[in-house]
Amino acid sequence: MRVAIFTDTYAPEVNGVARTLGRWTDYLQSQGIACKVFAPEPATSGQRTPQASPVERFASLPFFLYPECRLALPRLGHIRTELQLFKPDFIHVATPFNLGLCGIHYARKYQIPLIASYHTNFDHYLSFYNLQWMEKLLWRYMEWFHRDCRAIFVPSRNTFSDLALRGWDIERLGIWSRGVDSTIFHPLVNRKEQLEQHGLGNCPFLVSYAGRLAPEKNVETALDAFRRFQQSTCSEAVLIIAGDGPSAPALKEKCRREGIDARFVGFASPQQLQRWYAASDVMLFPSPTETFGNVVLEAMACGTAVICADRGGVLDTVKDGWNGYLCKTGNAESFSAALEDAYKHPAKLLELGRNAHSHSLEQSWSRIFEELLAACVRSCQPSGWRKSHTDMRQIK
Repeated sequence: MRVAIFTDTYAPEVNGVARTLGRWTDYLQSQGIACKVFAPEPATSGQRTPQASPVERFASLPFFLYPECRLALPRLGHIRTELQLFKPDFIHVATPFNLGLCGIHYARKYQIPLIASYHTNFDHYLSFYNLQWMEKLLWRYMEWFHRDCRAIFVPSRNTFSDLALRGWDIERLGIWSRGVDSTIFHPLVNRKEQLEQHGLGNCPFLVSYAGRLAPEKNVETALDAFRRFQQSTCSEAVLIIAGDGPSAPALKEKCRREGIDARFVGFASPQQLQRWYAASDVMLFPSPTETFGNVVLEAMACGTAVICADRGGVLDTVKDGWNGYLCKTGNAESFSAALEDAYKHPAKLLELGRNAHSHSLEQSWSRIFEELLAACVRSCQPSGWRKSHTDMRQIK
């Protein structure tokens, strides 16, 4: 079997979509399945694709709503030639931008079986950028983009339900959940050493946030909630913010202006994140726009209870009062109350962390990918699949 993947974000870019697709490609290759990935050049200068890599790279520009997704400048003749040589059994489109459109185009033109993965609720982002007027146009485009897909895989039951309510064909919708690598994310850490290394040796209660610093992540709610918690309950608590993004300068200024003890540690590697997660008493994650929330599962794998918004894909992962807290979206008082409860009930917090870790151990990447591959094969079985090889030889 041979699989062509078209995506506008891919490793070494650091975001949930890129990392998930990288794992998917690695899994396919481990099963003896040949892959060809069409992706933009990385945003970071100096990072180039190794010669033996299965990734074809294209010059690109950042997408304003989500700079980690790049608007590639595809060379259509090159893509056509590569597909002619590769002869994929099916095409997987992972993003609805320029390279995704190329995948759609060639799948339709040459009748190659087509599947899609739906990763991001871009419509949820619009209000954060005062672009609500675009919502109807966006959904018309998304429905057109996915029209000919034999299967559309979404990250969570919540996303499945949202699309079903919009009238998408549930016979074509499937759930591609997310796993966590327990060899990287685990509860083992020398907490005292971790805190002392960063000048936090006297910190009695450590709260962490990890993720992109952008309007749709609603980090302001985390800061407001933490400020309330500091003022009312634990003045010496510290908030660690791991990540970067366009909102970073404004968030830092807010902390300076309002006296919020938040430490911005910038981009953190998975290994660094593991140490912060495991050393934290709780993770605070108020984003209402997640289709899954990979960082939430990572923190849980480190034995850390999470405090999340009661909206989006995190609802598949976080069970209020069992492995974390669910708070009213955008309500700083609700999040602050959860922080106070966690601080005042250490035995309960310990139990939430244990349950969080227990849940994470059930999320095996190998099982998830095995089920996904089987679903892809089933979706691509109808008559006309093998005909694609003949069609591919006719590409000119």
